[in-house]
Amino acid sequence: MTVTAYLGPEGTFAEQAAHVLAPGDEFRSAVSVHAAIAALRARQVDAACVPVENSVEGSVSATLDAMVEGDPVLAVAEAVLPIRFSVLVRPGTGAADVRTVATHPHAAAQVRSWLGTHVPSATTVLTASTSAAAVAVLDGRADAAVCAPVALQHYPLIELAGGVHDKDDAKTRFLLLRRPGAVPPPTGTDRTSLVAMAVDRPGALLEVLAEFALRGINLTRIESRPMKARLGEYQFFLDCEGHVAEDAVGDALAELYRRCIWVRFLGSYPRTGAPRPGPNQAGFTAARQWLSAVRAGRSA
Repeated sequence: MTVTAYLGPEGTFAEQAAHVLAPGDEFRSAVSVHAAIAALRARQVDAACVPVENSVEGSVSATLDAMVEGDPVLAVAEAVLPIRFSVLVRPGTGAADVRTVATHPHAAAQVRSWLGTHVPSATTVLTASTSAAAVAVLDGRADAAVCAPVALQHYPLIELAGGVHDKDDAKTRFLLLRRPGAVPPPTGTDRTSLVAMAVDRPGALLEVLAEFALRGINLTRIESRPMKARLGEYQFFLDCEGHVAEDAVGDALAELYRRCIWVRFLGSYPRTGAPRPGPNQAGFTAARQWLSAVRAGRSA
């Protein structure tokens, strides 16, 4: 039986995403994103489902850091979930009784206005996940928890309020990670993820970005994260449309490998969303064939 770890405890959005990305797997909760990915690296599980990006709060830094702090792991699939929250409390608790609200930092940012309006005197307590917040309420360490609605199926709490969110169209993107192996084949609607450290000189980052622009590759995300070794050293996480098996994307990654201090490939996988025109693959193939012919002396 294949085992997939997810950011737990039970009842998180990550658990929901795991069921979407790995149906039929056995699931195991982890106390943090780092713990889920560590279990994957240690071969305690076969995959890990973790959040990577939220439409309100941006990238999940814990996931980005965990993906590069250790042996390579590869993203093989993604899922995007709409995010709706419920406020859960112990039976008998009313809004006037809420002095502390527990939740995950990304969730707190997405319900800040609602909390300020409905429980303005409550203090927000941050937890490792939304379900950990529900456990905090059960244990008496908080009066209310902002959770995924599915948490009601796992914990003996009641819903004080539902549909709690400041943005109606909030979404979170989740990745299914595995140990390095065969890359999923191109589907025509793919995303490639990587992290690179550019040379420390003027224009170095511009040169990195130009490798994608010159090939007509659309970058969907770029974010810097500190290397954590010395102040002022950064690595850049990039997502682009396309697959490493395609000539345009493969050429761009090879050129980054040549130009940068280091590059780590984080996966090519089917992406969600409507397909968009990408680089002319036929043009890249024809150009490669022409160059091969020139090198072989068969064409001028």
